[in-house]
Amino acid sequence: MERESMEFDVVIVGAGPAGLSSAIKLMQLAKSQQQELTVCVVEKGSEVGAHILSGAVFETRALDELLPDWQSTGAPLPVKVSEDQIYLLKDQHKSTKLPSFATPKSMHNDGNYIVSMGNLCRWLAEQAEQLGVEIFPGFAAAQVLYNQDDSVGGIITGDMGLDAQGNPKSGYMPGMELRAKYTLFAEGCRGHLGKQLIKKFELDKGVSPQHYAIGFKEIWNVEPDKHQPGLVIHTGGWPLTEASGGSYLYHADNNQVLVGLIVDLNYSNPHLSPFDEFQRLKHHPLFAQYLTGGKRVSYGARAIAKGGLNSLPKMTMPGGLLIGCDAGTLNFAKIKGNHTAMKSGMLAAETVFDAINNNLVQQDLIQHQDKFEQSWLYDELFRSRNFGPAMHKFGNFWGGAFNTLEQNWFNGKFPAHLKDQTEDHLQLQLATDAPEINYPKADGILSFDKLSSVFISNTNHEEQQPCHLQLLDPSVPVEINLANYDEPAQRYCPAGVYEIVDSESGDKQLQINAQNCIHCKTCDIKDPTQNINWVTPEGGGGPNYPNM
Repeated sequence: MERESMEFDVVIVGAGPAGLSSAIKLMQLAKSQQQELTVCVVEKGSEVGAHILSGAVFETRALDELLPDWQSTGAPLPVKVSEDQIYLLKDQHKSTKLPSFATPKSMHNDGNYIVSMGNLCRWLAEQAEQLGVEIFPGFAAAQVLYNQDDSVGGIITGDMGLDAQGNPKSGYMPGMELRAKYTLFAEGCRGHLGKQLIKKFELDKGVSPQHYAIGFKEIWNVEPDKHQPGLVIHTGGWPLTEASGGSYLYHADNNQVLVGLIVDLNYSNPHLSPFDEFQRLKHHPLFAQYLTGGKRVSYGARAIAKGGLNSLPKMTMPGGLLIGCDAGTLNFAKIKGNHTAMKSGMLAAETVFDAINNNLVQQDLIQHQDKFEQSWLYDELFRSRNFGPAMHKFGNFWGGAFNTLEQNWFNGKFPAHLKDQTEDHLQLQLATDAPEINYPKADGILSFDKLSSVFISNTNHEEQQPCHLQLLDPSVPVEINLANYDEPAQRYCPAGVYEIVDSESGDKQLQINAQNCIHCKTCDIKDPTQNINWVTPEGGGGPNYPNM
């Protein structure tokens, strides 16, 4: 197919913290050297920030380096953390507040800020555009563009205006080729193209498999007398009796709190529903005391790459680099990935700028590994390398005790290197061997159903387009997943995308409600047969988070 083509020095896929930081750093370097540089950022969301979801307690270390004057130039960091509280939830009624010395110091938040990462990314985009970066929201990077020598030569944006069978409708627009000397992939966790590149170039050879969690978030307007700006609460324990993970509640500005639950995706019980675990969490007195009388105004969910240093793939390939959560740079010991993603993007920008400056085009910039290992990012990830494996091996209590010991007494340098070599999707028991879980019905006050939740995520897709949730074998959901695991997609999906229904003939079949998809990628990760392949829908589709 003949496609229109545009050429840039650097194309960046994804306008999140990693992608935007790399774009800004590239232009800063170019201006300091008085050189011309063309940088393009493509973003599949309808606008910058539309697909950004993060807790988020934000550490400013990378921002301080990238834009030192951020405080005077209006960066949206409205609330500084005033107090940390960490609780162990014993059951649905009881909790114990843990003293500071009994919790990992990596979870202490002195000097950090409670922010909307969506709004911070919008601000970063403004800074990038002022420097000359071109940002194209509403355009999905659908394919990697390869050169004849198999090096990465850019990306192809998704076609617009195809019907469900893939045939052109009126108004059809083929995707464009965006060619580049170097392409940076900053798609976030479980990136569609990043996954392909890791496989093609064997970037994960010799490392531990990546591990994941699903993170939920809701924004609530609460009564003014219950609001404590700057209060940060984290919890472990209940309701996750069948999984590891933890919850949070952050008091932001404007009488709003941010509440959520993180559920590790290595759980074994196929009857577990992460969404319903989150809904019942909010009935615990620790959370209900703030939420009662309030109003839920936003909902979302997103997968989190939590394997850390053990699971980091080789980040370079001929013509391209993986950055941020596309590579897996989140520091799980801090439950923070935004400052690390930003630093990852900044380091990649320095590597790529040096290469272009030396007339190196579409090379495998293996020298980037040395730059990474000499940075504070590597040091931070090294000190947290045991955090996730300890939770997986020893459980919430003893894993938490080990992590407190390592972080507080050994400063992250315990003389042992724990690893988890089992992929998350291989952990499920047979449904007949696992205890069933009876979740209470949502009350519409503190807890809600999936469809009403998806509604307030402002999710929308063009209905007449090819399904972006591809089944590699259509028979597997019923013949294998339903027969063996009671088709867990019905429960691990946080948006009601997957349903088992009766066909006209009376047989069971999987129905995919792709319009509901909030792009969390959990299905691509947790499906026990790895039969679901998440690909990009038309650009602009998906959630439209206003300030997540």
